[in-house]
Amino acid sequence: MRSPRRPRADETPRKPQPVATRPAPPPRKPAPKQHVAAVSGRETDDRIADGAFEIFLVAAPGFEPVLLAEAQANGFKQPVLVKGGVTIQGGWPEVWRANLMLRGASSVFARIGAFPVFHLAQLDKRAHKLPWGKFLRKDVPFRVEASCKHSKIYHSGAAAERIQTAIVETLGAPVSPEADLCIKVRIEDDLCTISIDTSGESLHKRGHKEAVNKAPMRETLAALFLRQCGYDGSEPVLDPMCGSGTFVIEAAEIAAKLAPGRSRSFAFEQLASFDAAAWQKMRKTSTSQMPALRFYGCDRDAGAITMSRANAERAGVAEITSFRQAAIGGLTAPGGPPGLVIVNPPYGTRLGDKKRLYQLYGALGQTLRSRFAGWRVAVITTDAALAKACHLPFGTPSGPVSHGGQRVSLFLTDPLPPVASSY
Repeated sequence: MRSPRRPRADETPRKPQPVATRPAPPPRKPAPKQHVAAVSGRETDDRIADGAFEIFLVAAPGFEPVLLAEAQANGFKQPVLVKGGVTIQGGWPEVWRANLMLRGASSVFARIGAFPVFHLAQLDKRAHKLPWGKFLRKDVPFRVEASCKHSKIYHSGAAAERIQTAIVETLGAPVSPEADLCIKVRIEDDLCTISIDTSGESLHKRGHKEAVNKAPMRETLAALFLRQCGYDGSEPVLDPMCGSGTFVIEAAEIAAKLAPGRSRSFAFEQLASFDAAAWQKMRKTSTSQMPALRFYGCDRDAGAITMSRANAERAGVAEITSFRQAAIGGLTAPGGPPGLVIVNPPYGTRLGDKKRLYQLYGALGQTLRSRFAGWRVAVITTDAALAKACHLPFGTPSGPVSHGGQRVSLFLTDPLPPVASSY
């Protein structure tokens, strides 16, 4: 056996080399606080049993502050601005009233459970403990939709399956992918929030618009844009490119105090908590009154005018609306007090060549400047350059917000000044 080598007298001893180690990982950032994070599953169950829980009003991206203002104006309790919408507090009557009365909400979710969860087995256990019989009926089909973000549970399909299985095993309700009743599961930063979509179809489907043209404006967005303009139903409204009449009809309904959900059904009517008698009483107490004002729509397309008239008739506002075929050059201000001109012109990215639109916007601005003194003007478009082509005294634009997959802004003027005399 060879003996270890001895260092020579003139040799410098080697220093021991440090053992290579991996750098310590950075400390994990704490999960951002959410409005529902402070509510445990047990607390949520107790609050629902007491008749109060959190209700989430879904807003189109960018419109959360406008929806908050609407919720406040309608007297809903404790409205709070959150990402994607507004939360309020209440019970099932508040859920019904939100669906019936709110014009800007896309959907209304009843939050029935919120708890931390770190793996599927834990999700399965907590889901089995929820009192599904308080919410769902055994004879009504349901479906589950789940989303996962920044969580240890990352498979949304597996999460949805666990919730679905828990409902079937504890309640026995049937599952159907086409069911109107949908359970929404959101797992974000290891917090699971379970909600019931109480609206069903999106709330922009008022039940009146059967005929639409290209690139239609949703009723919920039209209502939010009108609110951004400060519109409260006390002035006439004119849309010079009315399409299927959405802005005109929505403004007329606001002035007539017609509940936007008066003509449709909702998913909450299939829940175990639904009280048909109380719901009918609530619908009857929503008052309406036809105003002395009129609301005007113009379009160069004769087919659009036919659609608008039919939609206004179904909405019950035909007697206070007027639609006529006219190009931009043929626009004139109606008699009576000035009001609001609101228009959603083509943007060029979907409905034509953008370069050709500058002339259109310029002609629109010229007509409004020369014939609509005293009227305010609101133009919705994707491009500030197009709005500038109107040569109108716009203030700082609002937005941008999402509309049809595009980012649009609202350009609004004060009342237009009279045309200066040439003499």
